[in-house]
Amino acid sequence: MKIPSLKSKKWLLSGLLTTSLLLSPHPAKAQISEADTSEFHQIEQPIGLKLAVAVAGLGLIGLELWWFLFSQTKAQSATASEGIQSVDITVDGGYTPDQIVVQAGQPVKLNFLRKDPSSCLEQIILPDFNKAINLPLNQTATVEILPPKAGNYTFHCGMNMFRGTITAEKHT
Repeated sequence: MKIPSLKSKKWLLSGLLTTSLLLSPHPAKAQISEADTSEFHQIEQPIGLKLAVAVAGLGLIGLELWWFLFSQTKAQSATASEGIQSVDITVDGGYTPDQIVVQAGQPVKLNFLRKDPSSCLEQIILPDFNKAINLPLNQTATVEILPPKAGNYTFHCGMNMFRGTITAEKHT
């Protein structure tokens, strides 16, 4: 038995389709008049619906502005014990606290407890200290740093969507 080639299968299929279209008792015709394509029909909507959509849109714009421009950051000073400063940071939709105040020139332990399962928050990156650590879910991961001088040092998630700041101050 000879197996038909792909070329002959295509020819056979196109022949069957052409024949079925020619023998069809009701050939398909486009019934579009010129009047249907030259006008748009206005859809009437109640004024209450239009107002509700406009108010909801303005409310969402206001919420976004507040979130990105006016929301307060959560600051916390590190607690010192035996010469080592320590801060507990909860990772849940961001970092709490996201602004940390420490003393420059003293070692700091940052204890990250990740509660958010999103992949963005799986890693914490401290670019100023050349450190990146993985944050296991529902476990505390600790990273030790030593801010050499007064200034701001940043940390962020693996995708740089969530950020925080470590503010190192001079000894007093």
